[in-house]
Amino acid sequence: MTNLTNQSLLERRNAVLPNGLGVAFPIFAERAKNAELWDVEGNRYIDFVAGISVLNTGHTHPKITQRVQEQLEKFSHTAAQIISYDSYVTLAEKLCEKAPITGDKKAFFLTTGAEAVENAIKIARAKTNRHGVISFVGGWHGRTMMCMGLTGKVVPYKNNFGPMPASIYHALFPAPELGVTEAEALRSIEMIFQADIHPSDVAAMIIEPVQGEGGFHQVTPSFAQALRKICDEHGIVLILDEVQSGFARTGTLFATEQLGIEPDLLTSAKSLAGGYPISALIGRADIMDAAQKGGLGGTYSGSPLGCVAALAVMEVIEEENLLARSNAIGERMATFLADLNNTKIAHIRHMGAMLAFDLVDADGNPDPQAAADLKAKAFEKGLLLASCGMFGNAIRIMVPITVEDEILEEGMQIIADSL
Repeated sequence: MTNLTNQSLLERRNAVLPNGLGVAFPIFAERAKNAELWDVEGNRYIDFVAGISVLNTGHTHPKITQRVQEQLEKFSHTAAQIISYDSYVTLAEKLCEKAPITGDKKAFFLTTGAEAVENAIKIARAKTNRHGVISFVGGWHGRTMMCMGLTGKVVPYKNNFGPMPASIYHALFPAPELGVTEAEALRSIEMIFQADIHPSDVAAMIIEPVQGEGGFHQVTPSFAQALRKICDEHGIVLILDEVQSGFARTGTLFATEQLGIEPDLLTSAKSLAGGYPISALIGRADIMDAAQKGGLGGTYSGSPLGCVAALAVMEVIEEENLLARSNAIGERMATFLADLNNTKIAHIRHMGAMLAFDLVDADGNPDPQAAADLKAKAFEKGLLLASCGMFGNAIRIMVPITVEDEILEEGMQIIADSL
């Protein structure tokens, strides 16, 4: 048994890892189960971050773990475009069946959410023979160059890394918490068409149904329908980025199901495989087939471990009724926070268990220091929280949907005590 400490590991980490690779908490994981985590010193934490919404089915879910162990006994890698395997095809079939898109669909797999987004843009450009892309202020799409360009927040994600890729334009995202109306957001798209790029040159429009890093602001059905109308009018591919909002987090398998529209392409990752690296791009068959043979792929894309884990996740969501559970958790947390009657809490918002609230000062202005203080105090009391938003003053809760009731209550009480 080694005598590891958080401090000794932190010193070793700082010596060999670049400064740009931050870490939210000065602890090192030893083991985890469902919504609890223990560090190398034996300290126990309630996990309301869940690997940044990767663990909707909790840490080390027994069914998922068993399926991965069984797969490891068979093979761990072949490169799917060299030698494929049944689980890859089966998972694609199931996602095409579940995706909120009618007609013929196709899907394929990558490793990260950023890769899924990059390939969505590639395919949209191939289909339309156009170059422009419209994304939204506050949107988060990943850390690769194209995804950095699409992301609508400069610090810390884009600063010093420019120039960004060309032909990307940012429209306003409608959010009452930010004082942006749907009419203003739609007007900003029209201004892009007037001032920056003709709609006939726009290949795609990409938006998160619920912004992740941007602050958990939600697209409304009316705004989604307006975007669908614009895209249909101008032959633009509409991409819904569900990397963070997918797989029961919002009370439906995909948040898009609550918007009353169908996207052309849909990305998925994070909780798709319960902690194992895999991402997916699903879309209309005629669009997905636009790329030339050999134009899509990747060495680790569609890992067999990720495929079997994702198939297990889909079973767990159904068997444990996690869609209803997500809605119940969201309602419970929202009610609890509202009942605190704390003047620092504003704009409690949630879709299912995808919940956030803002911290504000006495004048109602964003208070990022209060968010930092809350995270620090909660950490001292054994709760892991994450912040987000354009001003860094939003607290987002991403607790596993499989969390036990008593653990959920304990975590929420820590928030109350910390405030």
